[in-house]
Amino acid sequence: MRSLETLQKEIASGDVRALARAATLVENQTDLGRELIAALFPQTGRAMTIGITGLPGAGKSTLVDQLTKHLRKEGRTVAVIAADPSSPYSRGAILGDRIRMQSHFDDGGVFIRSMATRGKLGGIAQTTLEMALLFDAAGLDVILIETVGVGQDEIEIARLADVTVLVLTPGMGDDIQAIKAGIMEIADVFAINKSDLPGAERLEQEIRAMQSLGGESDRANAAPVRRVIATEGHGIDELLTAIREVFERRGRQNTRQEVWEFRLQEMLRDRLLKDIDGESLREHAKRVAAKMEDPYRAVDELWQSR
Repeated sequence: MRSLETLQKEIASGDVRALARAATLVENQTDLGRELIAALFPQTGRAMTIGITGLPGAGKSTLVDQLTKHLRKEGRTVAVIAADPSSPYSRGAILGDRIRMQSHFDDGGVFIRSMATRGKLGGIAQTTLEMALLFDAAGLDVILIETVGVGQDEIEIARLADVTVLVLTPGMGDDIQAIKAGIMEIADVFAINKSDLPGAERLEQEIRAMQSLGGESDRANAAPVRRVIATEGHGIDELLTAIREVFERRGRQNTRQEVWEFRLQEMLRDRLLKDIDGESLREHAKRVAAKMEDPYRAVDELWQSR
């Protein structure tokens, strides 16, 4: 096991293998992973973080691939954090990064990491913030975070990313689905993918009609809408321009107090659960299920027994 100091030096020198080891330590929430993030934390705050979210089948992965290609042409280094569904057996990522974005595997300026959600709602994995901090501290210029594609639970990405791109496609009822899911409000930029399909014009009109319902200030700051065909790379430059304009207008978001308030709550819950004896938890659950104990008393006793 490498020491903390050695791992820091290797990451600072651009060692990709060391960065991969560190990412595993962080995702598994090991003590060394926590110490590493704590040590690297002062070096964070330089990367631009872009969240890519949307309903399943919208083409998020293809769009991330194209954004990565265009950013690399500009000389930018890129990290991709792709949230995947979890295997019910291994709790690892089902899709995995080996089948994603294969054209970038031999590019030293791109680091791709698939993360299992492990049952967590919100479309991203639990340690996504820490993973983004790791890549930021490692000196990567842009961090792309692709959500798992669960729909109405995916609003958490808006807390984390500097700019959130909502990907919609025509012909799938996305306009109605997105309104029902309540994810329209989180978009900083709308990307209408597969815009060569019938219905792209109508979808854009629906988005702009929704934006016109707000007040004057809301209309003035309405999220830009861009049409793209990710499979062919059309419209990607225009989308990147819109993302950068929003970023410059809004400023960096990943140091916001509300982001850390939410994540600190999660960390406190994790710490509390680790302090609870598993056998005691099972025994109290058994008693509650048998109506021998009420759940409030069970929680009080578990809390006192920490």
